[in-house]
Amino acid sequence: MNFIIAMLVTFAVCFVAEPVIFWLLRIFGIYAIVEEKRCYVYVLFGKVIAIIDEPGLHILLFKMGLKAPIVRWLGQLYVLDMRIDQQYLRSQPVNSEEGAPMGIGIWYEMLVSDPVAFLFKNTDPRGSLAANVSNSTVRCLSNLKLADMLQNRHSMSQTVRAEVSPQSHDWGYKLGSVYIRKVHFRDVQMIKQIEEKVVNRLRQVTSSIKQDGANQVSIITSTAERQAAIEFAKAAAMRPRIVGEALNKVVADPDVETALFEILETQRMLDSKAKITLIPEKNAILGDLLASTSSK
Repeated sequence: MNFIIAMLVTFAVCFVAEPVIFWLLRIFGIYAIVEEKRCYVYVLFGKVIAIIDEPGLHILLFKMGLKAPIVRWLGQLYVLDMRIDQQYLRSQPVNSEEGAPMGIGIWYEMLVSDPVAFLFKNTDPRGSLAANVSNSTVRCLSNLKLADMLQNRHSMSQTVRAEVSPQSHDWGYKLGSVYIRKVHFRDVQMIKQIEEKVVNRLRQVTSSIKQDGANQVSIITSTAERQAAIEFAKAAAMRPRIVGEALNKVVADPDVETALFEILETQRMLDSKAKITLIPEKNAILGDLLASTSSK
């Protein structure tokens, strides 16, 4: 029974009494625990009496004295987020030097640099910073050449940051990195015209490439045909010479010449498909009879 009673008492002290006690200590301003990247600003009777931006456990009696127990009751506590924040402004309207309506998307970082100025110098420092960045973008980047707008984003970002930073710091908001992320045309009709010009240009380039390819094929074909014609002409010119040399060798031997021409004559007679009648030698009457019969 003693063990159970001790366990219940321990449970009540650890899980019920301990949180209540520490909550009361914080309410009466005995101590405060500041988280990472947080800032506590204590205000009493319209006056800032303490600024704590170091993370950890802080005994408020050592920092504010006897004002610590009453600051949470008669004063006010502001908890500020000191982390880096980001924002993106879309399509800020500017005009190029050529008069083209352009839109610029700008991304920037900001963080609280002065807690007191952030709280009391401007009721809406975030909105004021956004308006300041927007106005600086329009003022600094208007009347630039269109080619510079589309290419030199780094220098444009530096120009905007140099213009905004001094003013934003007076409001307790420090401007970090600034980057021009997007530059685009705002006029729909101009975008359509540019698309049509690009399409027409692509068609011209495509047709030019096709025509150049056809010309190259024609050149290659004509060159091949000319070389083939030259080689065929050479072959045709060599054939009579080769045949003539062979006939000269044949004529050198009379027997071979006679046999060759007889063979050629016989071959021509066979190729002509004519009827041949063989008549015995020394029989002229038979030849006359055949000749008279064929005439009838």
